[in-house]
Amino acid sequence: MDINATRTIRKLNVLAIAPVSDYGGFNTATHRIESMIRLGACVETLDSNYSRSTEQLVHWLLRLSQRLFRAGLSVRMPDVIGINKKMEAAAKSERWDMLWIDKGRLVTTATLEGFRKDNPNCLIVGYSPDDMNSRPNQSRQFLEHLPLYDYFLTTKSYNVAELTKLGARNVVFIGNGYDAKSFRPLTPSADDRRRLGGGVGFIGSFEPARAASMAKIAAAGIPVRVWGDGWQRFGSTPKLMQVENKRLLGDDFALACCSFKINLGFLRKVNRDLQTTRSVEIPGCGAFMLAERTDEHLDLFDEGAEAEFFGSDDELIQKCQYYLEHEDDRRRIAKAGLNRCESSGYDNDSRMNQIFDLVFASGRVKTETTS
Repeated sequence: MDINATRTIRKLNVLAIAPVSDYGGFNTATHRIESMIRLGACVETLDSNYSRSTEQLVHWLLRLSQRLFRAGLSVRMPDVIGINKKMEAAAKSERWDMLWIDKGRLVTTATLEGFRKDNPNCLIVGYSPDDMNSRPNQSRQFLEHLPLYDYFLTTKSYNVAELTKLGARNVVFIGNGYDAKSFRPLTPSADDRRRLGGGVGFIGSFEPARAASMAKIAAAGIPVRVWGDGWQRFGSTPKLMQVENKRLLGDDFALACCSFKINLGFLRKVNRDLQTTRSVEIPGCGAFMLAERTDEHLDLFDEGAEAEFFGSDDELIQKCQYYLEHEDDRRRIAKAGLNRCESSGYDNDSRMNQIFDLVFASGRVKTETTS
């Protein structure tokens, strides 16, 4: 099947449980739901972003429960937003074809069992972009309800066997996708380039290993600009390392990618990442990417032709020096990287078509494909 084919879905009602208000609504969970809607699904969304509460006591209870759970205690996360009651009400409100749960840490077994009783033909599909075999990403509720998913989708290839061992059925690896409406080639103005860009740039949160690597780039005499949160933990920064300590949302993200000559792609060590959404978002913007070398990155892009990769800080610095001086090579690789994203279907709509194939294969949902 052509994963880029246009698909029309008849009478597919989806209840989506997802943290859609996170990052002011500019987040991958929202982008995935928007993709479902573009493909024809009728989607009702329940916001599962438990961090949106402004009550100090709520934040304290959440932090305490998470710390105790990470320490090995079987403590439940408090449902401070009442997501389970909302799901119970929605289950009885109409017939659902698919229940989509994006990293459902607060959802209980009882809620899913009740949902299935009210909607016996509904497929329960779980999704997470994080390493769900890592205890900091789990919850007691998640571990308890994991066997109830008809499918669990993960962007971590190593999670397939691990989550199966934890009791999940039909764990499926799917590559990261990007929202082609948000991450797209833009032409920055001179003001945009001054405001957002530079020679070498990175967009992402603080992590010690990536901070150390960028400090070495700066120490080698190459200016680096960093956007993202949590960077106050870095402390004193090198002279040539400009840390903004601010998230980029909306068009500013794509404008920044297009304003940097070199976009760095670091992987989160805590998530054991082999690829991330950034791995396809940067090339999706038609921007030049220099990322950590992994087997999955090499499967996504041809090294030296569609993206560049590094395996050590020395190689990282050498490639920064080279590509800052070779604009034609940067442009050629950036253009080829965008073409690869489009031809291989790394965008969200193509990824969601793959996911819908699983739903349709169950035989519970009727559909037709149109060109």
